[in-house]
Parts: sequence; C-alpha cells; structure tokens
Amino acid sequence: MLILNALPQVGPILMGRLLEYFKGDPLAILSSTVNTLLQVHGVGSKIAELIIHWERYFDLTREKETIALRGAIFLDWEHPDYPALLKEMYDSPIGIYWLGNYTTDRPCIAVIGTRQPSLYGLKVARILGAQLAGLGFCVVSGMARGVDSAAHEGALECGGPTIAVLGSGLDIIYPPENKELYDRIIEKGAVVSEFPFGRRVDRQTFPMRNRLVAGMCEAVIVVETGAGGGSMITARFAGEQGRLLMAVPGRIDQVQAKGCLQLIRDGAILVSTIDDILEELRYERNGKEKVDEFCKVPEIDEALSVNEQAVLSCLLGGELGSLDSLATQTGLPVHEVSVMLVALELKRKVVKRLDGRYEAHTI
Repeated sequence: MLILNALPQVGPILMGRLLEYFKGDPLAILSSTVNTLLQVHGVGSKIAELIIHWERYFDLTREKETIALRGAIFLDWEHPDYPALLKEMYDSPIGIYWLGNYTTDRPCIAVIGTRQPSLYGLKVARILGAQLAGLGFCVVSGMARGVDSAAHEGALECGGPTIAVLGSGLDIIYPPENKELYDRIIEKGAVVSEFPFGRRVDRQTFPMRNRLVAGMCEAVIVVETGAGGGSMITARFAGEQGRLLMAVPGRIDQVQAKGCLQLIRDGAILVSTIDDILEELRYERNGKEKVDEFCKVPEIDEALSVNEQAVLSCLLGGELGSLDSLATQTGLPVHEVSVMLVALELKRKVVKRLDGRYEAHTI
C-alpha cells in the first residue's frame, strides 16, 4: 500500500480501478505485467511502466525510516484507525500518513475558508472552532492562512482536538509561518496527508487535500470564500460525497462573501448560530454550555477622543471605510482622519486591510 500511495501520477480514481481489477491485492498490482495492467481502463503504457518499475521512483526503505524517525504512522484501508468516513469515498486514498496521538474518536466537522478573510471571518472561524470542540466535535481544516488557521486556533484554545489535512508531505509545513500552529496541532490532534515525505504543494495537491477534508467529515462549514476560491472545490466534494454543506452569510458587497452567498443560494444550510449546526446534525446539547454570539458589535470606548469615536462609529456593524470615505462621513480633513486611524490602530480598535480600507477590530 505504501508503494502504491507514493505514485501520485496514478491518482486515486485509477488506483481504485486497479485495486478492483486485482481484487484488492496491492502485491498483485506491483508484480503484474505491462500487458495485464493495460487491461485496466485508464491505464496507459506510461502508467504501466511506472507501476512495474516503481523502485526507480520511490525508495521504500528510506520512506519507512523517515516515517519512524518523524514519529508518524501510515494508515492503510485495513488499519483500525483509518477514518471510517474516508472509506465511503469513491476515490478514497489507499493510505494516509498520520502524525499525532489523536485518532478520530468523535464526529468531525470541517471549518474552512479563504486565505484572505475579513476580521469578521476570522472571528467567526475562531468561535466556531472553539464551540464545536467544546461540544465534543473534532475540528478539521487545511491549516492554510486565514480561516483555516483561525478554526484550528479556536479548537486548540478550547482544549479540543483538531486535525490539519495538508496538501504536501508531513515534513513540509505550508505556510511556513504556521510552524508553531503545526506543533500545537500535533500535541492536541493530528496532522494528516496522503502524500509521501518530501512532496511539496502544487496545483494538483490542494484539490486532493480538499477532497480529504470533506471526506473525513460529517459536515463542511464554509465561513468566507470568493466565488472562485479553493473552498468552493471542497464544497463541491462535500456535495458529491453526501456530506452536509453549510455556509456563513456575509456582506453582499464583500468579495470574501460571494462564494458563501452562492452556496446558500444553491441550497447550502445557512449558519448564523451554533444551534443551526447542531440542529442539522441532530445533536442535542445539555443547555449548560455557553456559546458566544458570532457577531457582537464593538462598543464605543469612552476613553477615545471625540474625533476617534467619530471615525470608529463609521466602522461599526462591519462597515468598511477608506481614508477618503471616512473623511466624507465624519466631515474631518483627510490628514486628521489619517492621524485618528493610526491612533485607533495602536489602540487595537481598527485594522487596515490588504485592500487599503479599514474595519473595526472585533477579535
């Protein structure tokens, strides 16, 4: 299984056909002949030669040594800890690399979204991660920048388990600034990949990662995503695999909300509170748990100056503002608004976005 898993050119769907043809026996596949392999639909001469001469492309001994050195394990289909829901996929991996002491002992929920979220999106992802973990779920995401990282952080802060599914080998931390998060996830949960050690991320690996995120979960919650974002691929996989698909609504004028609004329009379940999720999952909580509201409007701080309060009030309720628009709304000169914004940033009341606009700090 480890050898077959290390041949990404074959792909999960074709691998499934090979295993079906050879009655689930990986040794029979590797010891077969080119002519026999060519009888399998989709197998061409290049793939057949790759399988027959696998030792030219994959060092099995070295891979086993690396797995042991890293403290990881390889879970094939027959392993008792192989996630049960993954087996239901039509293109499930024949094996996955697993790093961490946690095994899936509870329902898994995916919380995913854009790498460039708004502060609102980060807040919602973090709260969802914490609430779901606190209620006994395992939070699954892709450890990407933005929403994914915030969901993992929320689960960890609550002391619950979380699983990060990587689009690379377990030894490649992407993005690299998530090294600390990676280590914390291993302590409380697990880092998972279907790719061998040394495999770097590329355009092929991310969609493959996304299908695993959807495949191992009972439900997928999209917090924020553009209409063409990678989370839309995960959402499609969730629909194809019969998983519950949910989305958090956002502003109609925000790019990050376009994908979620489209998903809701097309039938995804709208999520506005944690109870929306529990109701769909038929999960009853005992009523003693306290859950924070998703969107608490920040209050004006009386310690702020009159002009600072005027600028901040323009951004409450999720409003976005540019330097010019805030000057127009407040009636203050542009240079004074600029000074107020710097002061508010230092006081952690507002944050400057990548597009140059400002929004109130709600986290």
